[in-house]
Amino acid sequence: MSVWLTGWLPVVPWVLFFYVLLVLALQAMLYVSAVVELYRVRRRDRHRLWRRVLSSPLAPRVSVLVPAYNEELTIRDSVAGILALTYPNLEVVVVDDGSADGTIEQLIEAFDLVAVHPIYQRRVRSAEVLGIYRSRFEQRLVVVRKENGGKADALNCGLNVATGELVCAIDADTLVTPDALQQLVAPFLGDEEVAAVGGTVRVVNDAEVRAGFVVTPRAPRGFLATCQSIEYTRAFLVGRLGWNPLGGNLIVSGAFGVFRRDRVVDIGGYEHASVGEDMELVVRLRRRAYEERHRARVVFSPDPVAWTEAPESWRTLARQRNRWFRGLLDVLVRHRRMLFNPRYGSAGMLAMPYYLVVEALSPVVESLGLLLLAVGLMVGAVTPSMLMPVALGYLFGVLAAVFVLIFDDIVFRSYPGLYPRVKLGTYAFYEQLVFRPVTLVWRLWGLKLFVQGKRDWGRQVRKGFVAT
Repeated sequence: MSVWLTGWLPVVPWVLFFYVLLVLALQAMLYVSAVVELYRVRRRDRHRLWRRVLSSPLAPRVSVLVPAYNEELTIRDSVAGILALTYPNLEVVVVDDGSADGTIEQLIEAFDLVAVHPIYQRRVRSAEVLGIYRSRFEQRLVVVRKENGGKADALNCGLNVATGELVCAIDADTLVTPDALQQLVAPFLGDEEVAAVGGTVRVVNDAEVRAGFVVTPRAPRGFLATCQSIEYTRAFLVGRLGWNPLGGNLIVSGAFGVFRRDRVVDIGGYEHASVGEDMELVVRLRRRAYEERHRARVVFSPDPVAWTEAPESWRTLARQRNRWFRGLLDVLVRHRRMLFNPRYGSAGMLAMPYYLVVEALSPVVESLGLLLLAVGLMVGAVTPSMLMPVALGYLFGVLAAVFVLIFDDIVFRSYPGLYPRVKLGTYAFYEQLVFRPVTLVWRLWGLKLFVQGKRDWGRQVRKGFVAT
């Protein structure tokens, strides 16, 4: 056994090394693409267009869908913030997905809701509607109470009730900036090929909130929230923006994105059986477009910002991350026909393989590498070359995080003052050294549950916004 291990151990580092090089090359491609795209976006003058057209009654009607399940701590601020948006042609559809807490009571009290006769066309499948409510003083608000069916089912119910030509999915724990909808809708103007637009999502923990808006952004205080803040910045500023010029955007965050309603309805709405319903919808939308030989562009716009509450307990975050990983695996398996298939353009030849190699395989490869490293230490067969992939991956991760934080600060000035910048820069080291290895365990847990066929969401714990 020892001889067999000793013979194979020298080969493993080189396999891992080439895998790490491949991953780093793909990620470097996204970083370069993101910088180029941001420069292009900054030079393009959309502002005059969306300020003139999208501030008038001629603006396309947008129905904001807010799925809510046990969101009594945040639902008031979230809905109030959405209703305070400056978009002129707005409808807000809140769907209470059979909450077991006081979500519906909070809405009734805050907005003086009364039951109305439920009249709508059921175009996509959803669970039974128990009641529809309207506000006595806010005609743009519709609240739907339905049997519990999960987030995808709640969004489908919202699609049925909505009347807008565009729909915007916003999580109930999400706050948005006042002109965010104008900026999200702008790419749709004059471009029928645009099927969906996503915006930037940031961590709201410990920020100052007033009347449903973030008035003072602050870097989170807690370790977990701070690490997630770095993750979110990297994921959106590079992971989403970098795919724009490559035509490979496959994700519009379920917390903040706008879709053409008819396109979503035509493909049957959100998939009930998927725990990654946001990514699955976009991939299915793009897949159908390729198969029917028409274009469905998915665009990321960095300027519109939404703020979401990040989990601050290890248990809640573990459930979230294993669910996210199961969602990714579900999409890759469900749409495996697209992988390396030129029929599906950049989505099939570039984006889907990227998510397979960089995201889906990484926890397996990383854990295998760490396991073999441990075995090598036990049998005394570890050489400096065996440590190279680990060191290279860690170094790139830290440098990439620091680069993104500096990039974000120069372009967006997300957090005022010197302290948050220093803190986030310092946490870039902790995120790679402590946080990422822990997420590795959670992703492996998600892989195990996926193989076992587990598809439930789990329970999310909220602490609420810091209001003033």
